[in-house]
Amino acid sequence: MKSFRSNVDVASFALLLLLALMSTTSSAHLSSTFYNKACPNALATIRKSIRTAVSSERRMAASLVRLHFHDCFVQGCDASILLDDTATIIGEKNALPNLNSVRGYGVIDNAKAAVEKLCPGVVSCADIVAVAARDASVAVGGPSWAVKLGRRDSTTASKTLAESSLPSFLDSLESLTNRFAGLGLNVRDLVALSGAHSIGQAQCFTFRARIYNETSDIDANFASTRKSSCPAEANVGNANLAALDLVTPNQLDNNYYKNLIQKKGLLASDQVLYSGGSTDSIVSEYSSKPAKFNADFATAMIKMGNINPLTGSKGQIRRICSALNY
Repeated sequence: MKSFRSNVDVASFALLLLLALMSTTSSAHLSSTFYNKACPNALATIRKSIRTAVSSERRMAASLVRLHFHDCFVQGCDASILLDDTATIIGEKNALPNLNSVRGYGVIDNAKAAVEKLCPGVVSCADIVAVAARDASVAVGGPSWAVKLGRRDSTTASKTLAESSLPSFLDSLESLTNRFAGLGLNVRDLVALSGAHSIGQAQCFTFRARIYNETSDIDANFASTRKSSCPAEANVGNANLAALDLVTPNQLDNNYYKNLIQKKGLLASDQVLYSGGSTDSIVSEYSSKPAKFNADFATAMIKMGNINPLTGSKGQIRRICSALNY
């Protein structure tokens, strides 16, 4: 009898533990309807802010998509990239991949301020960054998707992790594949998300070596055109900008993939996607099937937005996106 009772107790404990784990897991799920009751006008308010910003500067759309990307790849999608340095936090804004490169902080601050007027302390900065990326895509003719919501904001940031985790413009296909795989993103996600380089601009120092030293994997006329605004001399004109896509620089579309097939990828890390490797077939597919690119880009953005979010009681809802609540 004692043995039977003991077995029942063990089984009951195991069941309670399972139910507790299921409860924890389900509460960690993000939902596109998260703010429907708590702040029903949040998304419309964010959308208005993003439309205003992009209409003032078309390039801002690319910057907002990139901001979301650079946030999610470091600690997960937790708005850690927005934190300013303090005596106790060495943040990500000054990490080499972000310094004088990542933009859009002020746009997020404006959207946050507008939402705070409606629903103080309800909508996280991490969610605003995610929604802003979607709205920015739509503003320049790109795909839309249902953003999963319910993220909370981190209380930490890491310059060191940003410098080791974010992809480089010099990365090989193998390196890119490994970086993405480490975050649960597959090769198709990699190629689809790279399509964000259909918009935006790059600084001269990121493509100087490609246009001056590469000979076999770059179109000669393309390289010549790019040299006009990017001097060969090191540290001369480093910040000079060039559109990632010369044909439709302000439209998020599949022309990026057509460029790669023509050996007109501006960054080395772009061209490796179509250079005789395993991703050539996906690039070819997207170049001829814009609807497929749009669908896969949206799917990949949702997957990326689900990287290690803080939910439940973890983190906080920052009142100001660049600083912790005290």
